[in-house]
Amino acid sequence: MTEQEFSAEQREALKKDAMAYILPHFADNAELAKGPKVFVRGDGCYVYDIEGHRYLDTFASLLTTICGHHRPEIKAAVLKQMDDLEFFPNYVDTFTVPLIQLARKLAEIMPGDLSVSFFVNSGSEANETALKMARQYHRERGQPHRYKVVARRHSYSGTTLGGISATGIPWFREYFEPLLPGYLFAPAARCGECELALKYPECELGCLRALENLIQWEGPDSIAAVIMDPIPGSNIGYPLPPDGYLQGVRQLCDKHGILLIFDEVQTGFGKTGKWFACEHWNVVPDIITIGKGFTGGYIPLGATVTTPKVADVFRGKPGCELRTGSTYGGHTVACAATLANINIIEKEDLVQRAAQTGIRLKAELEKLYQYPIVGDVRGIGLLWAVELMADRRTRTRLDSQLGVGNFIRQWCWEHGMILRNNGNILVIAPALIISDEEIDLMIALLEQALAVATSKYLNP
Repeated sequence: MTEQEFSAEQREALKKDAMAYILPHFADNAELAKGPKVFVRGDGCYVYDIEGHRYLDTFASLLTTICGHHRPEIKAAVLKQMDDLEFFPNYVDTFTVPLIQLARKLAEIMPGDLSVSFFVNSGSEANETALKMARQYHRERGQPHRYKVVARRHSYSGTTLGGISATGIPWFREYFEPLLPGYLFAPAARCGECELALKYPECELGCLRALENLIQWEGPDSIAAVIMDPIPGSNIGYPLPPDGYLQGVRQLCDKHGILLIFDEVQTGFGKTGKWFACEHWNVVPDIITIGKGFTGGYIPLGATVTTPKVADVFRGKPGCELRTGSTYGGHTVACAATLANINIIEKEDLVQRAAQTGIRLKAELEKLYQYPIVGDVRGIGLLWAVELMADRRTRTRLDSQLGVGNFIRQWCWEHGMILRNNGNILVIAPALIISDEEIDLMIALLEQALAVATSKYLNP
């Protein structure tokens, strides 16, 4: 059914039932009060709503549809697999062919010796599994006292109770406290917003020293893992770590026998111009978590990938097996779809294309400094953020009550573009296939929105 096939009565009924029967993920009641948005079709970087309006999606359906909508290659792979075997669980001692083929492919493209996969349904589950894996790893090695996890303030680790416990953003935590014990928080590595009030490089990586001090204070032999996103995600707008920071974290973990977990749910699979963000700094974790663009958005799937050194701890005598799992983790059809998605990335050289497009996008976005409301532009590859400020020179924030970021998002929506914002941070993370013409359109609409917002809020 296309958007033209819905009558006015059908459209209204669908919207009414959406409001009555569904609690949306991270619902925003103020936005819902304006009426629900119902999408019915996608094509490339565009989606169409139930009224037939077309929107350029600059956030790739929540960082998932990285090869674009309506890819016949993925559809064909899904249909073939459903004809062969739609599902059988990866349970106890059973496997399917797409699952094995996908695990083999991940071992090929992962950095370093990350080569053993545990398949789940989402990035949140991947992080939850990584945290459980780290704790049991030390237990199996005779160190059950290693149970603490060090995370970072301002980082997001998912929606499970363990993931929220490792999330350093109060908004995600406050309604579910008290959370799990044993989670500790080190400062973020955000040079533009250093909570230690230091300046790089004169600081000599004060955030890294603070992490080391925390580990020493708690006792290194009590720490199971350090979990972090190499480039923190859209919630705080992709601040890049200073040179030497990730390398220093790796050295700290090696020194104290702590497992290092990198959350690459947002940043993996080409979004930064490399397969994985950590490759920009030549740092390989002990465990890496993936999701979102991993599958191209076609079917839910995530994975926790580790090294043989870690995995072999769970492969010895009976009784040492990793004690976690789910019914649908590694779903047969999802694995087939994901293999097709990865094949598109390789065939169309989309990782290198993201790197090249990112150079152009950086130049275009930095032109936005002509608007005094633009305080900072940062990012890499096809992950970018434009942070709005009242005064760029002093980094004075806009009054959050003004809702400037929301105003710009709404203006873009009304002019045919989906733009993600987190307060006054505008986030741009389009599909890897975005064309030059689509980038031109995105920049033009963003410029117009900023011009209107500057006039409205800075020059009332």
